[in-house]
Amino acid sequence: MTAKPILVLGATGKTGARIAARLDAMGLPVRRGSRNATIPFDWSAPEGWGAVLDGVSAVYISYFPDIAVPGAVETVEAFVAQARAAGVGKLVLLTGRGEHHAQRAEMVIRQAGLPFTIVRAAWFAQNFSEGALLAPVMKGALPMPGGNVQEPIVDVDDIADVAVAALTEEGHDGRLYEVTGPDLMTFAEMAEALSAATGRQIAHVPISFEAFHAALFASHGDMIADVFTAIARETLDGRNAQLSDGVQRALGRPPRAFTSYAKAAAQAGVWADAA
Repeated sequence: MTAKPILVLGATGKTGARIAARLDAMGLPVRRGSRNATIPFDWSAPEGWGAVLDGVSAVYISYFPDIAVPGAVETVEAFVAQARAAGVGKLVLLTGRGEHHAQRAEMVIRQAGLPFTIVRAAWFAQNFSEGALLAPVMKGALPMPGGNVQEPIVDVDDIADVAVAALTEEGHDGRLYEVTGPDLMTFAEMAEALSAATGRQIAHVPISFEAFHAALFASHGDMIADVFTAIARETLDGRNAQLSDGVQRALGRPPRAFTSYAKAAAQAGVWADAA
């Protein structure tokens, strides 16, 4: 008999693409949840959710662009209700560390009446190589608010490994894995690590939250600027300046260091075209 597929939402994003690739490599059936998939998925089109959920065994849930978007938690709640009705057997939810919207979404999953695992993540290291901070890093700058606040920045590959374990192995039901890197780092220290990995100077540029919003507005528009500035204001206040053991508990190994991530990304040529 053919195993039921695992549905990976956000299958073209940082975490979803990695999770889907890992499941493929394990020989497991994967249904990719994205707008351009064979069975399209769109958070704003609930009329199509039934087809995407039909016959799947488990779901990895990541909300794009972020769970802090107005109405996102309610949308996730409606999706989870459909998942339960469709007979889905397991939910794995990605949330953000220190965000009150994330905690509301976690409660939705906890109250769904289904086996679940929550992966609560620190800031993504890959924001510097695949996300909004790639462009300024390519120009030799790391403009960030928050002053000297420390962040235990996490490698997205660790997040993907934890999610895959939760989707495919026994022993993860009901667990909350708060995943961080192994080190607390300021943005200035991250810039130093990026400089060492790339062999060129990348300087941390302290900016205000207002300047952070203006830069996001110029490149991504009003909604993204509002949401991500609100997240930055909420989380870059020191509340996340401690390490967690989620990677170790889920995988039995320590998390990857930011310096290792930076060296690997540099060797892969991520920043090779920088002036």
